[in-house]
Amino acid sequence: MYDLEKDLWAALEKASSTIQSLGGEQAAPRIGIILGTGLGRLAQSLNAPIIIPYEKIPGFPRATAESHAGRLILGKLKGVAVAALQGRFHYYEGYSLKQITFPVRVMKRLGCISLIVSNACGGLNPEFHAGDLMALSDHLNLLPGNPLVGLHDGRLGPHFPDMSQPYSKRLRKLAQSHAQALGLTLREGVYAAMTGPSLETRAEYRMLRILGADAIGMSTVPETIVAVQSGLEVLGLSVITDECVPETLKPVDLPTIIKTAEEAEPKLVKLIESIINEI
Repeated sequence: MYDLEKDLWAALEKASSTIQSLGGEQAAPRIGIILGTGLGRLAQSLNAPIIIPYEKIPGFPRATAESHAGRLILGKLKGVAVAALQGRFHYYEGYSLKQITFPVRVMKRLGCISLIVSNACGGLNPEFHAGDLMALSDHLNLLPGNPLVGLHDGRLGPHFPDMSQPYSKRLRKLAQSHAQALGLTLREGVYAAMTGPSLETRAEYRMLRILGADAIGMSTVPETIVAVQSGLEVLGLSVITDECVPETLKPVDLPTIIKTAEEAEPKLVKLIESIINEI
């Protein structure tokens, strides 16, 4: 694996050129999509897909989380060239924040102008229910670090990117409009990122609500920070897989979370397919 800490730009150039050699004409995506836990089947909607396992891409980590296939899929979704990451990387897997966010930089290098980042998460807002969709309006970075820490390379974007609106208001409005037309309820809320892999305690859920979080997960925020630095317009979409209200909290396990995400996935796919041409 290339040393991302020592020469991120060189690793980025090598990964991009490898994808271009393997993907040919398909390696010119306009929109990047990150598919979270239980949400990998959107890739089946792509036309003429070229599938590249992560192990063939220099600098890419290996996906170890359950339900994360570990493949980059290049193809067309409703006529739009996309690059879909079927599986992401998490801090709890032992990866650095630079490794976790490296694929976002690669998608930018390949030509993406927008990023759709999806995840499965727990609902902290008592009005949210398992199976609901949520558009991210903002986030809380409660991970132990920031992917931009370290020596700065101006070719990657500004060292101090503005984060006053990490999730595009335009894209949220677009998603809400299409969700309404499709008869789907699309919540909006603040997403908090914790390290995991253990789920949170009742006291931690209470703390997160006091901080203003509507949902809790273990991903998305580092990728969004790097996307904003890179100049990508970001749409964040979550599937609420369990209800994390302290007063009514019930035990939950990963198979249940994955099952709920998979059952809600058709709604997410329908929404993304509907808006893709207007992003």
